[in-house]
Amino acid sequence: MAAIAGIIGDKVSPEQIGSMLNVLRHRGPDHSTIRDLPYGAIGCATFDTAYPTPAAFSGEREPYILLDGDIYNPRAGEISDAALVRELYLEHGKSCFERLDGAYSCAIIRRDEVILIRDHIGARPLIYGTQGDRMLFASEAKALAKHVSAVQELEPGHYYSSKEGLQTFAGHTPAVPEAQSPEETAKVLRELIVEAVRKRMADGTVEGVALSGGLDSSIIAAVAKEFNSKLKLFSSTIERYPGKDIGNAKLMAQYLGLDHHIYRITDRDMARIIPQAIWYLESFDEDCISGFIANYYTSRLISRFANCILVGEGADELFGGYFRELEEVTDPDQKEAVARRLVDIAYNTALRRLDRGWLANSVNYRAPYLDSAVVRFSQKIPMRLKIKAGSGQQRGVEKWILREAFRDILPPEIANRPKLRFARGVGVDELMDEITMDKVSEEELAQTTKTSQGMTFSSPKELYYYRLFKRCFPPAYEDLVTRWDPFKS
Repeated sequence: MAAIAGIIGDKVSPEQIGSMLNVLRHRGPDHSTIRDLPYGAIGCATFDTAYPTPAAFSGEREPYILLDGDIYNPRAGEISDAALVRELYLEHGKSCFERLDGAYSCAIIRRDEVILIRDHIGARPLIYGTQGDRMLFASEAKALAKHVSAVQELEPGHYYSSKEGLQTFAGHTPAVPEAQSPEETAKVLRELIVEAVRKRMADGTVEGVALSGGLDSSIIAAVAKEFNSKLKLFSSTIERYPGKDIGNAKLMAQYLGLDHHIYRITDRDMARIIPQAIWYLESFDEDCISGFIANYYTSRLISRFANCILVGEGADELFGGYFRELEEVTDPDQKEAVARRLVDIAYNTALRRLDRGWLANSVNYRAPYLDSAVVRFSQKIPMRLKIKAGSGQQRGVEKWILREAFRDILPPEIANRPKLRFARGVGVDELMDEITMDKVSEEELAQTTKTSQGMTFSSPKELYYYRLFKRCFPPAYEDLVTRWDPFKS
C-alpha cells in the first residue's frame, strides 16, 4: 500500500511532490521517497516495510517505478514488488503488464515516456491530468486539486502512455480448469480461494479479517484461520439500532474461536464523518457515502491492532450475489452481460469505498476473491450454479456454488443466510436519512435537481453531499463520480 505522485514535463520543485504526498499521507504514513529529475519529480509515501528500500519505489536510474498495491508473482530472492515490476519491464517491455499477478496501480517513468498502468479489477486507484506540457498523476484526485483543473481516472485494464495515449492490455490469465459437475466445480473453486488466501498471507503481514457477518467475509475468516490461528476479527454496527449483520458476526467469531473486536458507531460519529467521507471518497453519491462509513469506522478500529487485513469484497460480483438485479433479466446472454458489467463497474463503486475507507485510517487491505485465478474461474461457472433457481414460492439462492464449496466449515445460519446490502446490514442507511434531514429540503431539491455536469440528484441528502463536495474539488472533478448501474453500458 502506498501513495504515488508525479509531475513530468519540465523542471519542478521536489517540494511540490512533497505537498502532494502530504495530502495522501493516510495511504503511506511512515516513509516518503522523492526523486528530483531533470524533467520533473516523482515520489511515494509508504508503510514500514521489511525491504531495505520502500516497496513502492525502485530505480537508481531509469526506468523509475512507483507502485501502489501488491504483486504476487514468484521472484528470486527478497526483492520488493516495485523492483520485481522493474525487472519484468526491463526484460519484457510493455508485454510485462500481462504477466503481473496482483492488485496494483503503477507508474513507469523515463525521460522519453511515462506509462501509467492499472490492473483489470481496479481496487487501487490512479488519477492523471495535463497542464500545458506537464503530465501529473497521483493515487487520489485530492492531491491534484491545487495543480490541475480537470483529471481522469485510469480505468482498470488500461495503461496510459505519454507517447501512445490510452491503451488496453490483456490481463494476467492463469490456467484454470473448465467448470464441470457442481461437485467438481465447488471443489476447484474452494482450492482456488484457499490458495488466494494463502498467497495474501504468505508475507506474514496479515493480522486480521474484516468480518461483516455475511457469507463472503465468513468464508475468508474460516480459511484464513487455517494459516494463522491467532487472527483477529473486526466488525462494526450502529449503536442505536444495530443491523442484522452484527449478530451473525458474533456467531461466526464464536464458531471460529477467534478474538472479535466491534466498533459501535454513534450518532455523533455519523454526523462528524460526513464531510470527511466526501473528501476521502472524492464522491457525493449517496450509496457510496453510506457504504464508506461502515468501512471507515471498522478500519479505524482495526488501526489500533493491525495495519493489514483480509476483506471479503468481490464475491457478490463474481458469484451472483446481486440476485435481485440478475433475477430481472430473463435472456441468458443478457444475464451474463449484466454479470460481467457488475465486475467492470466495481472499481468505481464497491471497491472505491473499500479502498478509501480502509486507507483513510492507514489500513492495508487484501481481497482474495479478486485473485486473478478466482476471477478467471468464476467466468467459467454457468449462471445456474451461481444462482440456483427457486421453485414455486421458494426464493432462488444467490452465490449457491460458493455456499456449497465451503458449507462444511460454516455454521448453518451463515451458510444459508440471504445477502444484505452492506450499508443496510449494519444499519447505516436509516441513520443517514435522519442525520441529514434538516440540511436540505425537498423544496431546495426541486429548485436544484442536477449538478453542474448534469447528474440528477437522488435525494435532498445527496444535494447536501454535493454542496460539501464543491468545497473540496474543482467543478470538473465531478466527472469522477459515477453511480452503481449494471444495466448501463
